[in-house]
Amino acid sequence: MTVLDRAREFRIVHARPVVAEGIKLPPAWIRLGGHNFSNDADFLAGAERDIDRLESEAGLASNTRVLDIGCGVGRLAIGLKRRYGALSNYTGIDVDRARIRWCQRNIDPNSFLYLDLANARYNPEGAVIDERFHFDIPAGSVDLIYLYSVFSHMETPDIAVYLREFARLLSPQGKVFMTAFVEDEVPNVSINPPDFRLADGNEWSGALHCVRYERGYFEGLIADAGLTVERFRHASDTDGQSCLILAPDHDSAAAFQPPL
Repeated sequence: MTVLDRAREFRIVHARPVVAEGIKLPPAWIRLGGHNFSNDADFLAGAERDIDRLESEAGLASNTRVLDIGCGVGRLAIGLKRRYGALSNYTGIDVDRARIRWCQRNIDPNSFLYLDLANARYNPEGAVIDERFHFDIPAGSVDLIYLYSVFSHMETPDIAVYLREFARLLSPQGKVFMTAFVEDEVPNVSINPPDFRLADGNEWSGALHCVRYERGYFEGLIADAGLTVERFRHASDTDGQSCLILAPDHDSAAAFQPPL
């Protein structure tokens, strides 16, 4: 880590929270998602909107065991804490160490974990994901896995590993709630496609800013992992990402693979 990297991490970790509607929030400059969540009210409303959706579409309740992959600065955790008053059944994981440390300092010291895995956009020096990777979480111990704009910055081999892990981690009635760039009639995988939407009129830039998948191809990855798509909403979320709700496919051979 360079001197500049250490200085950046220190600034994020020690960034002072702001207060909106009596809730302590991360300051706008350390939030992810660009203009979509830069406004305090929009950030909080986004958290509350997803809690509502998770309750109605994925069975979220106060005792649901939640795994938040790519938790960033804790938007979902803030929504959960506001709705249920505690984070006793929540674990947030991210490859961005600075933001995990901010969450530990300002939201909950025990509910957030740093995962030092490689991602060209958010953690380029992390450990490469391979077929041996697994989350240090017991099989069948998670009721809801949440990924908001995570696979939108990941390539196929890493996504395939993650999906197989999700199938291992989920309880029999568990769900995955996720967003990703998934479209019909496009190439199987496109990185920063120049012909694709960006709400503010700018172009995708930098490593893995937008990884777009063809729907049939993407759903094939899901099926190969032993999961099935229960619901698909096209272009319903940030920057035109689609929302998918997944569940274990109990009839799939992949669903019966022994845990790692």
